[in-house]
Amino acid sequence: MIVSVGVDLIEVPRIRRALEDETIGKRFRDRVYTESEIRYCESKGVGKYQSYAGRFAAKEATMKALGTGWGAKVGWANIEVTRARGGKPEIALHGHTADFARELGIRRLLVSITHTDANALAYVIAQDD
Repeated sequence: MIVSVGVDLIEVPRIRRALEDETIGKRFRDRVYTESEIRYCESKGVGKYQSYAGRFAAKEATMKALGTGWGAKVGWANIEVTRARGGKPEIALHGHTADFARELGIRRLLVSITHTDANALAYVIAQDD
C-alpha cells in the first residue's frame, strides 16, 4: 500500500554551478552524493550534470516521501540512487535514514527519474509492503 509520495524538480544548471564552484563544489559533491553515485555520474561524460541533478531530485523527493527534509533523521548520503539490473533506478537507504523509514512503516521506495538539458525530475512512492 502507498504510504506517501514525493516529487522534486531541479534545474540542471543550478547543480552544475554548485559542482563547479571552486569554493563549495567538492564539499557539496561529497556531502550530497555517495562514492558510487559520483563514479556513475562522472562516467556519463557530457551528460554528467543531468545525472547529478536527477540524483539530487531523487534524494529530495525521497525526503518528501519520508515527510521531512535533510537533518537529524535524514542524511543526503544515506539516500543512494542505485541501479538495478537493466539500469532501472532504485533508492537504497542507509544508517539512521533507513531506521527512520522503518519507524514510519516504509518498507519499499519506488523511484522514477527523468531529465532534459535544463531540468531533472524525480517521483518517489513510499510503500509499506
